[in-house]
Amino acid sequence: MTEETPTKLIVGTRGSELALVQATATEAALAAAFPHLVIERKVIKTTGDRRTDVSLADVAKAEGTFDKGVFIKEIEEALDAGEIDIAVHSLKDLPTTLQSRYSLAATLERAPVRDVLVTLAPGGLDALPEGARVGTSSVRRAKQIEWLRPDLKVSDLRGNVPTRLRKLAEDGTYDAILLAEAGLVRLGFIPEISNEETSEPVTGIPGIHVTRLPESDFFPAAGQGAIALEVRAGDVPSQVYAQSIGHRDTWLRITAEREFLRLLDGGCHTPVGVYSSISGDEITLKARVFPDQGGTPKSGEARGTDPLTLALELFNSLS
Repeated sequence: MTEETPTKLIVGTRGSELALVQATATEAALAAAFPHLVIERKVIKTTGDRRTDVSLADVAKAEGTFDKGVFIKEIEEALDAGEIDIAVHSLKDLPTTLQSRYSLAATLERAPVRDVLVTLAPGGLDALPEGARVGTSSVRRAKQIEWLRPDLKVSDLRGNVPTRLRKLAEDGTYDAILLAEAGLVRLGFIPEISNEETSEPVTGIPGIHVTRLPESDFFPAAGQGAIALEVRAGDVPSQVYAQSIGHRDTWLRITAEREFLRLLDGGCHTPVGVYSSISGDEITLKARVFPDQGGTPKSGEARGTDPLTLALELFNSLS
Protein backbone atom coordinates (compact mmCIF):
# COMPACT_ATOMS: atom_id res chain seq x y z
CA MET A 1 0.00 0.00 0.00
CA THR A 2 1.17 3.57 -0.74
CA GLU A 3 0.43 6.90 0.87
CA GLU A 4 -2.20 7.45 -1.85
CA THR A 5 -4.07 4.32 -0.85
CA PRO A 6 -7.51 5.23 0.56
CA THR A 7 -7.85 4.90 4.32
CA LYS A 8 -11.64 4.61 4.12
CA LEU A 9 -13.56 1.81 2.44
CA ILE A 10 -17.30 1.68 1.83
CA VAL A 11 -18.82 -1.80 1.76
CA GLY A 12 -22.11 -2.30 -0.07
CA THR A 13 -24.63 -5.01 0.78
CA ARG A 14 -28.26 -6.03 0.59
CA GLY A 15 -30.27 -5.54 3.76
CA SER A 16 -31.46 -9.09 4.45
CA GLU A 17 -30.36 -10.69 7.71
CA LEU A 18 -28.09 -13.10 5.85
CA ALA A 19 -26.57 -10.37 3.69
CA LEU A 20 -25.80 -8.30 6.79
CA VAL A 21 -24.11 -11.28 8.46
CA GLN A 22 -21.97 -11.71 5.35
CA ALA A 23 -21.12 -8.00 5.32
CA THR A 24 -20.17 -8.17 9.00
CA ALA A 25 -17.82 -11.09 8.31
CA THR A 26 -16.21 -9.12 5.48
CA GLU A 27 -15.80 -6.00 7.58
CA ALA A 28 -14.32 -7.99 10.48
CA ALA A 29 -11.75 -9.60 8.18
CA LEU A 30 -10.81 -6.20 6.72
CA ALA A 31 -10.54 -4.63 10.18
CA ALA A 32 -8.29 -7.45 11.38
CA ALA A 33 -6.02 -7.16 8.35
CA PHE A 34 -6.00 -3.34 8.25
CA PRO A 35 -6.53 -1.96 11.79
CA HIS A 36 -6.30 1.68 10.71
CA LEU A 37 -8.77 1.35 7.85
CA VAL A 38 -12.07 3.19 8.32
CA ILE A 39 -14.86 0.90 7.10
CA GLU A 40 -18.36 2.15 6.36
CA ARG A 41 -21.42 0.16 5.30
CA LYS A 42 -24.05 1.15 2.75
CA VAL A 43 -27.21 -0.99 2.71
CA ILE A 44 -28.85 -1.14 -0.71
CA LYS A 45 -32.34 -2.40 -1.45
CA THR A 46 -32.45 -4.41 -4.66
CA THR A 47 -35.31 -5.20 -7.01
CA GLY A 48 -35.34 -8.77 -5.71
CA ASP A 49 -35.78 -7.50 -2.16
CA ARG A 50 -38.69 -5.26 -3.13
CA ARG A 51 -40.55 -7.77 -5.31
CA THR A 52 -41.31 -10.84 -3.20
CA ASP A 53 -44.87 -11.22 -4.49
CA VAL A 54 -43.92 -13.08 -7.69
CA SER A 55 -41.31 -15.63 -8.76
CA LEU A 56 -37.70 -14.66 -9.46
CA ALA A 57 -38.21 -15.60 -13.10
CA ASP A 58 -41.13 -13.16 -13.42
CA VAL A 59 -39.20 -10.37 -11.70
CA ALA A 60 -36.21 -10.99 -13.96
CA LYS A 61 -38.41 -10.98 -17.05
CA ALA A 62 -39.88 -7.63 -16.05
CA GLU A 63 -36.41 -6.22 -15.39
CA GLY A 64 -34.81 -7.69 -18.51
CA THR A 65 -32.15 -9.57 -16.55
CA PHE A 66 -31.31 -13.13 -15.44
CA ASP A 67 -33.09 -14.59 -12.42
CA LYS A 68 -30.63 -13.79 -9.64
CA GLY A 69 -29.56 -10.53 -11.33
CA VAL A 70 -32.43 -8.90 -9.49
CA PHE A 71 -30.33 -9.20 -6.32
CA ILE A 72 -27.23 -7.40 -7.64
CA LYS A 73 -28.35 -4.74 -10.15
CA GLU A 74 -28.64 -1.81 -7.73
CA ILE A 75 -25.49 -2.83 -5.85
CA GLU A 76 -23.46 -2.86 -9.07
CA GLU A 77 -24.92 0.53 -9.99
CA ALA A 78 -23.69 1.90 -6.64
CA LEU A 79 -20.28 0.37 -7.33
CA ASP A 80 -20.23 1.95 -10.79
CA ALA A 81 -21.14 5.36 -9.36
CA GLY A 82 -18.38 5.21 -6.75
CA GLU A 83 -20.86 5.16 -3.88
CA ILE A 84 -19.29 1.92 -2.58
CA ASP A 85 -15.85 0.35 -3.02
CA ILE A 86 -16.49 -3.34 -2.35
CA ALA A 87 -19.78 -5.13 -3.01
CA VAL A 88 -20.50 -8.16 -0.84
CA HIS A 89 -22.64 -10.87 -2.46
CA SER A 90 -23.59 -14.47 -2.08
CA LEU A 91 -21.44 -15.76 -4.94
CA LYS A 92 -24.21 -17.87 -6.43
CA ASP A 93 -26.16 -14.63 -7.05
CA LEU A 94 -23.51 -13.33 -9.46
CA PRO A 95 -23.63 -14.03 -13.20
CA THR A 96 -21.01 -16.43 -14.54
CA THR A 97 -19.35 -13.64 -16.52
CA LEU A 98 -19.34 -10.12 -15.08
CA GLN A 99 -19.63 -6.99 -17.17
CA SER A 100 -16.20 -5.62 -18.11
CA ARG A 101 -16.38 -2.69 -15.69
CA TYR A 102 -16.64 -5.03 -12.68
CA SER A 103 -14.23 -7.57 -11.24
CA LEU A 104 -14.66 -10.51 -8.88
CA ALA A 105 -11.71 -9.79 -6.61
CA ALA A 106 -11.85 -12.52 -3.95
CA THR A 107 -13.96 -14.89 -1.91
CA LEU A 108 -13.92 -15.47 1.83
CA GLU A 109 -13.46 -18.96 3.24
CA ARG A 110 -16.38 -21.05 2.13
CA ALA A 111 -19.13 -22.18 4.47
CA PRO A 112 -20.76 -25.63 4.14
CA VAL A 113 -22.02 -26.02 0.57
CA ARG A 114 -24.87 -28.51 0.96
CA ASP A 115 -28.54 -27.97 0.39
CA VAL A 116 -30.87 -28.81 3.26
CA LEU A 117 -34.41 -30.09 3.36
CA VAL A 118 -36.46 -28.45 6.11
CA THR A 119 -39.57 -30.44 6.98
CA LEU A 120 -42.52 -30.40 9.36
CA ALA A 121 -41.93 -34.04 10.26
CA PRO A 122 -38.50 -35.56 10.92
CA GLY A 123 -37.00 -38.13 8.59
CA GLY A 124 -35.83 -36.14 5.57
CA LEU A 125 -36.62 -36.76 1.93
CA ASP A 126 -37.50 -40.44 2.29
CA ALA A 127 -40.09 -39.65 4.96
CA LEU A 128 -42.08 -37.20 2.83
CA PRO A 129 -45.39 -38.77 1.80
CA GLU A 130 -46.46 -38.97 -1.83
CA GLY A 131 -47.78 -35.64 -3.03
CA ALA A 132 -46.02 -33.64 -0.31
CA ARG A 133 -45.60 -29.94 -1.13
CA VAL A 134 -41.98 -28.67 -1.39
CA GLY A 135 -41.16 -24.97 -1.68
CA THR A 136 -38.12 -23.46 -3.42
CA SER A 137 -37.25 -20.51 -5.67
CA SER A 138 -34.34 -22.40 -7.28
CA VAL A 139 -34.79 -24.13 -10.64
CA ARG A 140 -31.81 -26.35 -9.83
CA ARG A 141 -33.32 -27.52 -6.54
CA ALA A 142 -36.70 -28.02 -8.15
CA LYS A 143 -35.25 -30.15 -10.97
CA GLN A 144 -33.25 -32.32 -8.57
CA ILE A 145 -36.11 -32.91 -6.18
CA GLU A 146 -38.42 -33.78 -9.08
CA TRP A 147 -35.80 -36.21 -10.40
CA LEU A 148 -35.26 -37.89 -7.03
CA ARG A 149 -38.95 -37.83 -6.02
CA PRO A 150 -41.20 -37.26 -9.05
CA ASP A 151 -44.26 -37.81 -6.86
CA LEU A 152 -43.68 -34.59 -4.91
CA LYS A 153 -45.30 -31.24 -5.76
CA VAL A 154 -42.80 -28.38 -6.10
CA SER A 155 -43.99 -24.78 -5.86
CA ASP A 156 -42.36 -21.36 -5.76
CA LEU A 157 -41.22 -19.94 -2.43
CA ARG A 158 -39.91 -16.38 -1.97
CA GLY A 159 -38.61 -14.39 0.99
CA ASN A 160 -35.47 -14.29 3.10
CA VAL A 161 -34.33 -17.28 5.13
CA PRO A 162 -36.20 -16.51 8.40
CA THR A 163 -39.37 -15.69 6.44
CA ARG A 164 -39.20 -19.00 4.56
CA LEU A 165 -38.69 -20.95 7.78
CA ARG A 166 -41.67 -19.24 9.42
CA LYS A 167 -43.83 -19.88 6.34
CA LEU A 168 -43.07 -23.58 6.67
CA ALA A 169 -43.70 -23.65 10.41
CA GLU A 170 -46.86 -21.52 10.46
CA ASP A 171 -48.65 -21.22 7.11
CA GLY A 172 -49.54 -24.81 6.29
CA THR A 173 -48.73 -24.15 2.62
CA TYR A 174 -45.71 -26.45 2.45
CA ASP A 175 -44.67 -29.79 3.91
CA ALA A 176 -40.99 -29.05 3.26
CA ILE A 177 -38.70 -26.35 1.83
CA LEU A 178 -35.21 -26.42 0.33
CA LEU A 179 -32.53 -23.99 1.49
CA ALA A 180 -28.74 -23.62 1.56
CA GLU A 181 -26.96 -25.01 4.61
CA ALA A 182 -24.61 -22.00 4.63
CA GLY A 183 -27.43 -19.55 5.27
CA LEU A 184 -28.85 -21.53 8.17
CA VAL A 185 -25.39 -21.87 9.71
CA ARG A 186 -24.50 -18.19 9.31
CA LEU A 187 -27.81 -17.12 10.85
CA GLY A 188 -27.43 -19.48 13.80
CA PHE A 189 -30.41 -21.73 13.02
CA ILE A 190 -28.22 -24.86 12.94
CA PRO A 191 -24.63 -25.54 14.07
CA GLU A 192 -21.85 -25.69 11.48
CA ILE A 193 -21.06 -29.27 12.49
CA SER A 194 -23.99 -31.66 12.55
CA ASN A 195 -24.61 -33.52 15.79
CA GLU A 196 -27.34 -35.64 14.30
CA GLU A 197 -27.26 -38.39 11.71
CA THR A 198 -30.59 -37.43 10.15
CA SER A 199 -32.97 -34.65 11.20
CA GLU A 200 -32.00 -31.76 13.48
CA PRO A 201 -34.12 -29.11 15.22
CA VAL A 202 -34.06 -25.48 14.10
CA THR A 203 -32.97 -23.08 16.82
CA GLY A 204 -35.71 -20.60 17.70
CA ILE A 205 -38.41 -22.12 15.47
CA PRO A 206 -40.02 -25.18 17.07
CA GLY A 207 -41.77 -27.86 15.07
CA ILE A 208 -39.51 -27.99 11.99
CA HIS A 209 -36.55 -30.23 11.23
CA VAL A 210 -33.43 -29.94 9.03
CA THR A 211 -31.83 -32.75 7.04
CA ARG A 212 -28.50 -31.95 5.36
CA LEU A 213 -28.46 -33.47 1.87
CA PRO A 214 -25.10 -35.04 0.91
CA GLU A 215 -23.40 -33.32 -2.04
CA SER A 216 -23.07 -36.67 -3.78
CA ASP A 217 -26.88 -37.06 -3.75
CA PHE A 218 -28.03 -33.48 -4.15
CA PHE A 219 -25.53 -31.34 -6.07
CA PRO A 220 -25.21 -27.71 -4.84
CA ALA A 221 -25.06 -24.60 -7.01
CA ALA A 222 -21.77 -23.31 -8.37
CA GLY A 223 -20.33 -20.98 -5.75
CA GLN A 224 -22.82 -21.99 -3.05
CA GLY A 225 -21.63 -21.12 0.44
CA ALA A 226 -19.06 -18.55 -0.77
CA ILE A 227 -19.09 -14.82 -0.04
CA ALA A 228 -17.99 -12.84 -3.10
CA LEU A 229 -16.18 -9.50 -3.05
CA GLU A 230 -16.79 -7.48 -6.22
CA VAL A 231 -14.95 -4.25 -7.09
CA ARG A 232 -14.71 -1.82 -9.99
CA ALA A 233 -12.35 -3.02 -12.69
CA GLY A 234 -9.19 -0.97 -12.41
CA ASP A 235 -9.77 0.00 -8.77
CA VAL A 236 -6.43 -1.37 -7.60
CA PRO A 237 -6.64 -0.33 -3.90
CA SER A 238 -10.05 -1.98 -3.43
CA GLN A 239 -8.82 -5.04 -5.32
CA VAL A 240 -5.81 -5.30 -3.00
CA TYR A 241 -7.95 -4.90 0.12
CA ALA A 242 -10.32 -7.63 -1.07
CA GLN A 243 -7.61 -10.04 -2.16
CA SER A 244 -5.82 -9.61 1.17
CA ILE A 245 -8.72 -11.30 2.97
CA GLY A 246 -9.46 -13.88 0.27
CA HIS A 247 -9.25 -17.64 0.81
CA ARG A 248 -7.06 -19.54 -1.67
CA ASP A 249 -8.71 -22.97 -1.64
CA THR A 250 -12.19 -21.45 -1.94
CA TRP A 251 -10.98 -19.33 -4.87
CA LEU A 252 -9.57 -22.35 -6.70
CA ARG A 253 -12.78 -24.33 -6.22
CA ILE A 254 -15.17 -21.58 -7.26
CA THR A 255 -13.00 -20.71 -10.26
CA ALA A 256 -13.38 -24.28 -11.52
CA GLU A 257 -17.12 -24.33 -10.80
CA ARG A 258 -17.83 -21.00 -12.48
CA GLU A 259 -15.68 -21.81 -15.51
CA PHE A 260 -17.68 -25.01 -15.96
CA LEU A 261 -20.88 -22.94 -15.95
CA ARG A 262 -19.36 -20.56 -18.49
CA LEU A 263 -18.53 -23.48 -20.78
CA LEU A 264 -22.12 -24.64 -20.47
CA ASP A 265 -23.19 -21.09 -21.28
CA GLY A 266 -25.25 -21.33 -18.14
CA GLY A 267 -26.08 -18.79 -15.49
CA CYS A 268 -27.96 -18.75 -12.23
CA HIS A 269 -31.15 -19.86 -14.00
CA THR A 270 -29.58 -23.03 -15.41
CA PRO A 271 -30.60 -26.29 -13.69
CA VAL A 272 -27.08 -27.53 -13.01
CA GLY A 273 -25.43 -28.71 -9.82
CA VAL A 274 -21.65 -28.53 -9.40
CA TYR A 275 -19.67 -29.93 -6.51
CA SER A 276 -15.95 -29.55 -5.82
CA SER A 277 -13.51 -30.62 -3.14
CA ILE A 278 -9.80 -29.99 -2.72
CA SER A 279 -7.04 -32.08 -1.19
CA GLY A 280 -3.60 -30.54 -1.27
CA ASP A 281 -3.39 -29.09 -4.76
CA GLU A 282 -5.80 -31.55 -6.39
CA ILE A 283 -9.36 -30.46 -7.07
CA THR A 284 -12.19 -32.91 -7.70
CA LEU A 285 -15.06 -31.48 -9.71
CA LYS A 286 -18.42 -33.16 -10.34
CA ALA A 287 -21.52 -31.94 -12.14
CA ARG A 288 -25.12 -32.86 -12.83
CA VAL A 289 -26.83 -30.98 -15.68
CA PHE A 290 -30.60 -31.23 -16.10
CA PRO A 291 -32.39 -30.83 -19.43
CA ASP A 292 -34.76 -27.86 -19.43
CA GLN A 293 -37.62 -30.16 -20.36
CA GLY A 294 -36.85 -32.52 -17.47
CA GLY A 295 -35.69 -36.11 -17.44
CA THR A 296 -32.39 -37.80 -16.70
CA PRO A 297 -29.48 -35.40 -16.18
CA LYS A 298 -26.03 -35.62 -17.73
CA SER A 299 -23.22 -36.08 -15.24
CA GLY A 300 -19.44 -36.02 -15.20
CA GLU A 301 -16.35 -35.94 -13.01
CA ALA A 302 -12.76 -34.72 -13.37
CA ARG A 303 -9.65 -34.24 -11.24
CA GLY A 304 -6.70 -31.91 -11.63
CA THR A 305 -4.75 -28.96 -10.29
CA ASP A 306 -5.58 -26.16 -12.75
CA PRO A 307 -9.18 -24.92 -12.30
CA LEU A 308 -9.71 -23.83 -15.91
CA THR A 309 -8.30 -27.02 -17.43
CA LEU A 310 -10.29 -29.07 -14.94
CA ALA A 311 -13.54 -27.33 -15.88
CA LEU A 312 -12.94 -28.13 -19.54
CA GLU A 313 -12.22 -31.78 -18.73
CA LEU A 314 -15.45 -31.98 -16.74
CA PHE A 315 -17.38 -30.36 -19.57
CA ASN A 316 -15.97 -32.92 -22.04
CA SER A 317 -16.76 -35.81 -19.67
CA LEU A 318 -20.51 -35.14 -19.50
CA SER A 319 -22.57 -38.11 -20.55
